[in-house]
Amino acid sequence: MRIPELNKYNLNFPDPRDANEDGIVAWGGDLNPSRLIKAYHLGIFPWNSPQDPLLWWSPQPRLILELEDFKLRRSLKKRLKHFEYKFDTNFREVLEKCASTPRPGQEGTWLHNDLIESFEVLHGMGIAHSVEAYQDGVLVGGLYGLSIGKIFCGESMFAHVNDASKAAFSILVAHLKEWGYEFIDAQVPTQHLQSLGAKEVAREYFLMRLEKVKMDKPDHFWRIEEEIIKKLQ
Repeated sequence: MRIPELNKYNLNFPDPRDANEDGIVAWGGDLNPSRLIKAYHLGIFPWNSPQDPLLWWSPQPRLILELEDFKLRRSLKKRLKHFEYKFDTNFREVLEKCASTPRPGQEGTWLHNDLIESFEVLHGMGIAHSVEAYQDGVLVGGLYGLSIGKIFCGESMFAHVNDASKAAFSILVAHLKEWGYEFIDAQVPTQHLQSLGAKEVAREYFLMRLEKVKMDKPDHFWRIEEEIIKKLQ
């Protein structure tokens, strides 16, 4: 199957249902923030190494976390008090640490400078957000993603202290539940996220759920609410 090339002069994408067997929808185009917004509203995301062509994906199956399915294990619950949490105070640093933190079996990173710059624009627009875990004022773990209607599209996470990213993720899930979100889009299956309750669903099911809530605007501010954290502890 020939993979379609995007026209950099318009924001049109092929139907994500027409992705090839690997989940690739198209290649080319650019990382203009407007194109990224259009892509995520269609259930498509960019993912490529800096030396490779820009690829756009909509995988089959898709990994999602229904917020009610999140597994806060007793050992992790005890660890929550070991960190302080913030939203959106060090967005760029979170992305840079996600890009630079070594991962088993992975060489290099797909989170390159052009993508970081575009996500920073989306952060300034109130679309991209970071969740941060600190110890003694030092950022030791966190994650980032995009808020598309009532869905949070998780992108990447890092931890420099045991359980720091899991703790930050727990704080995120608790807030999203309180704010009325539907689920977290975890994109592709990973053992780590599946251990926290994420599950594989058919792409068609994911796209149907996305279509229903992508234009909804949850009524909240992206800030830590201590009362929500206390409910976890």
